[in-house]
Amino acid sequence: MLRLFGVMKFGAVMLAGALMLVSVSTQSRAQTGTVNIKIVKAGFIVGVGGGSGTLTFNGKSYRLNIGGVSVGTIGVATVNLVGTARNLRTAADIAGTYAAASASVAIVGGGKVAKLQNEKGVILELHGVQLGLEASLSLSGMTIALQ
Repeated sequence: MLRLFGVMKFGAVMLAGALMLVSVSTQSRAQTGTVNIKIVKAGFIVGVGGGSGTLTFNGKSYRLNIGGVSVGTIGVATVNLVGTARNLRTAADIAGTYAAASASVAIVGGGKVAKLQNEKGVILELHGVQLGLEASLSLSGMTIALQ
């Protein structure tokens, strides 16, 4: 009876150890890539925007298609953004709809900073310069697709 209890205890310890190794390896697989994005937006009240970009991940470049619609836009603007994409396990993880993870600041003809997150947990931290005349350049709701 004691031998059976010892075997069960040993099995439980081995299972717990295996689960810890799996969770550690899953977390360590998430990596960071670099992102370059160019977005052009135009509109009066309802704005329409789109653009393109690249993701560099694990030594390879992937083309991106950017889309999105915003409300409250008046004018035309172009923004060039660079930054990082965190929590990537594969390049395909970057695809999705991004919501604001923190506040962003836009100044006409000035700097733009944004932190966005998609449904897969990928976090984009972007910064760049906005050119043009536009009252609002909201990236929240932006969609990214791999080409």
